[in-house]
Amino acid sequence: MDRDFEIARRTEELVLGLGTNVGDKSRNLSIAIRKLEEVFGPVVDVSRVYLTAPWGKTDQDDFLNQVAVFKTNIRPSIALDTIMQIEEEMGRVRFEKWGPRLIDIDILLYGQIVYQSDLLQIPHPYIQDRVFVLDPLAEIRPDFNHPLHEKSVRTLLQELQQRDEQK
Repeated sequence: MDRDFEIARRTEELVLGLGTNVGDKSRNLSIAIRKLEEVFGPVVDVSRVYLTAPWGKTDQDDFLNQVAVFKTNIRPSIALDTIMQIEEEMGRVRFEKWGPRLIDIDILLYGQIVYQSDLLQIPHPYIQDRVFVLDPLAEIRPDFNHPLHEKSVRTLLQELQQRDEQK
């Protein structure tokens, strides 16, 4: 049976990371959440908005980041297609890896599901390396156990902060 289809047979928490550093950043996040709710249903939980320095490519404006949780049974591949469509509708243009963006929506987690395709990896492969993901995620799901690292979000954040202090 197709793993993507099998996942769709049960409802899970879909955890999305949102980021923006172009235009009216607060408005971009609000519009994205509204558009996501049109597809995935009402947001179950949402973090506050975090002002964060850019990651990967640092010579750009700071970001506003947020994490939102939805309950859904939409297949991961369809969720990704939908998210990319929302980004495009909002005006995102993909021209530079880790560059400035009007909106960026990443699938961080989908319950305890581990999923991999050519276009999508769940859990997101950089969760444990990004404070701008772990801070808002720890705010709303501190005890969530990462399915691959088998550690809570709180622990992953503490470990990342300790690594950063040692640099």
